[in-house]
Amino acid sequence: MDQDYSHHDALAFLNKSAPLKEKLISAHQAVQKSYPFIARIAIALYSQDTKVLSTYMHSSGDDNPLDHYQTLIENAPSLKKMLDLGKPRVINNMLTFEDDNKEHIKRLGRQGYAASYTMPMFNNGEFFGFLFFNSYEKEVFNERTLEALDLHGHIIALMVINEMSSIQTLTAAIKTTGHITHQRDPETGSHLDRMSRYSRLIAQVLAEKYHLDDSYIEYIFMFSPLHDIGKIAIPDNILLKPGSLTEDEMTVMKTHVNKGKEMIDELVSNFALGSINQTDILSNIALCHHEAINGSGYPEGKVGDEIPLEARIVAVADIFDALTSRRPYKEAWSNEKAFEALHEMAGEKLDADCVEALFTHQKEIEEIQRMFKEQFNG
Repeated sequence: MDQDYSHHDALAFLNKSAPLKEKLISAHQAVQKSYPFIARIAIALYSQDTKVLSTYMHSSGDDNPLDHYQTLIENAPSLKKMLDLGKPRVINNMLTFEDDNKEHIKRLGRQGYAASYTMPMFNNGEFFGFLFFNSYEKEVFNERTLEALDLHGHIIALMVINEMSSIQTLTAAIKTTGHITHQRDPETGSHLDRMSRYSRLIAQVLAEKYHLDDSYIEYIFMFSPLHDIGKIAIPDNILLKPGSLTEDEMTVMKTHVNKGKEMIDELVSNFALGSINQTDILSNIALCHHEAINGSGYPEGKVGDEIPLEARIVAVADIFDALTSRRPYKEAWSNEKAFEALHEMAGEKLDADCVEALFTHQKEIEEIQRMFKEQFNG
C-alpha cells in the first residue's frame, strides 16, 4: 500500500499550544492563500452586563484603526441589527455604507478598507462578540467566498471560545473558592465590579504609552477582581479584626499575596489550564498589588518599574474604590477627597501615571459608580 506524507495540513497550527493571537495570525495566513484580498481579521467582545462592545484582537500587526475602541451596541445600529437577526453582514462597498457617520466606520474608512464581512459569534446560543474580515478591495465577497469564510470564521470563533472557556474555568474556580473569602471579608461584589472597570479604564488610558494591546487590557479587567484571593488563607481573628492589627498579625496578613499566587498556580495545574498564556498577568496581580513605588511595599520590596504594570494599575483602582466605598468602620469619601489622597501617594506608594490616568477620566468613573452602586450587606 502506497503511503504519502507530503500533504501539508493548512490548519496544523490548531494542533499547537500557542497564544490565541498567534493562532489568529496563522488563521489569517491560511485564509489569504485562497483569498489574498483579506487584509485583516479582527475580534470584538461583547459584555452582557454593560452592553458594550470592545476591540479585543486582530491579525494585521500595526495596521489596525480600532485599537482600544469600545462602544455601546446601541450606538452601532448595523451591528445591533445583525445581532437581532442572528445573521452575518456583508458590505461590499464601504463608501455607500449607511452608518458612515459612526466613529468606528470613520476609522475603518480612513484606513482604506473598502469591504467587510462580519459574523456574530455565539457560544451555546449566547452572543459574545463579532468577527470581522476586512478587505482593501470592494465587491470581493461573493457567495462562494462567503461560504468558505463561514467555515474559517466558525473555526476562529471556536478558538476564541476555547480561550475564553479556559479563562472562565480558571476565574470560576478562583471565584468559587474566593466566595468563601468574600463571605468573611467586608469587600462587596460591587467593589469588585467597580475596581475591575477602573483597572480597565487606567489600562486603556496608558495603552499608547506602554504599547498595550486590547487583549492585555481585557485580561486586566477579567483578572483584577481576583487580586485578594489569598485572603482565604488568613485566619478569621486577623481578617475580621475590627481594630488595628499587631505587628505579628500584620505579618500574617501580608502572606495573603504569596498564598494567592500559590493558589493560582495550583488551580492552573489542577485544571490543566497551562495553555492560557496570560496567567502570569493574574499571578503578578495577586502577588504584587501591595508593592510600592518607593520600595516600601511587600512581599519583595520591588521599586518603580520592577513592579509589573498590571499590579500598579490594580493597586490604584483598588485603593480608589476602597476610599470611595462605605465600610463598617468608615463612611465613603468623595471622589475629590479620594483623589487628593491618591495624588499624595503618587510617586511614593502608587504609580503616578496610573493615578493621573484615572483622575483625568472622572466622567467615566461616575458612570461606573452609577452602574455598580454599593450593595453593602454589613
